[in-house]
Amino acid sequence: MADEKKIEQLNLDEEILAPYNHLIQIRGKQLREQLVRSFNFWLKVPDIQLKNAIDTMTMLHNASLLFDDVQDNSLTRRGLPSAHCVYGVALALNASAQITMKTVLKASELVPSREGAEIIAKQFIDALTGQGYEIYWRDNCVCPDEKTYLKMLTLKTGTMLLLGVKLIQLFSENKTKYDDFVMKLGLYLQLRDDYCNMGHEKDLEEMPGEEDVNADKDGYILEDITEGKFTLPAIYAMKTPEGPQVLSIMRQRTRDLELKKYCLSLLEKSGGMQYTRDLLMKMDKEVRAELAKLGGNPVLEKALDGLMGWKSEK
Repeated sequence: MADEKKIEQLNLDEEILAPYNHLIQIRGKQLREQLVRSFNFWLKVPDIQLKNAIDTMTMLHNASLLFDDVQDNSLTRRGLPSAHCVYGVALALNASAQITMKTVLKASELVPSREGAEIIAKQFIDALTGQGYEIYWRDNCVCPDEKTYLKMLTLKTGTMLLLGVKLIQLFSENKTKYDDFVMKLGLYLQLRDDYCNMGHEKDLEEMPGEEDVNADKDGYILEDITEGKFTLPAIYAMKTPEGPQVLSIMRQRTRDLELKKYCLSLLEKSGGMQYTRDLLMKMDKEVRAELAKLGGNPVLEKALDGLMGWKSEK
């Protein structure tokens, strides 16, 4: 009888984490994992410690996606229906909180001191602050200036990359301070992802790979327009004659594909898309220049090459 109760409890524990397991069955392009892993060229941490650190970062990232999809009312994630659409909002949020706390515990187990848990807490708070900025602008229809928008991207994604690098560095004799460089990488990664959402969806970080045959790869088309997010092309467009039309469409949170394509044409006409492309090229050059100053890293250079798919024609 005791064994039966234990099995029943085990099954229940699996059921309440079903939203998380639904999400992780398709991993996306794993771009941030590649970037963080490349730092081990410098840090030279043993494979098991590297794996544990990256697994912790990835768990936290996936937990945040469950929460993020509820906040954005996203219907799809990685080519599947979003977890909250399948299992309900309440269970998805509960799974997100549970996995988040598991990462704190995992970090504490990795490092006997408090450093691991403190890294998780500090960096995750910064990431949530950036997410909060974005939600406030979207829900109140407030267009930020470019400087504040770029700060938001840095907080939202740069801090999560830094979390991974710092966890790895706990086990390394190399204590070089890479913080500023990692934050700039995160800014570049998120700016790139925001751009790819506007017509280059196949290059999105969360887009399923070719091996994910059961995933729908068409569910991401111009999703940021549907969500009403102020990304850089839209922020730039607000200062042009196309701005009022773009804002009107964004306010509607439309799922009409033709209307979204028309909005994209306005962003292109306004110069916002070209402005974003120019900034991405500038950032790629700056990141590679800083990489050279740090002594070079062929693994990271290869990862950066992989981020350049946005340049190709659709």
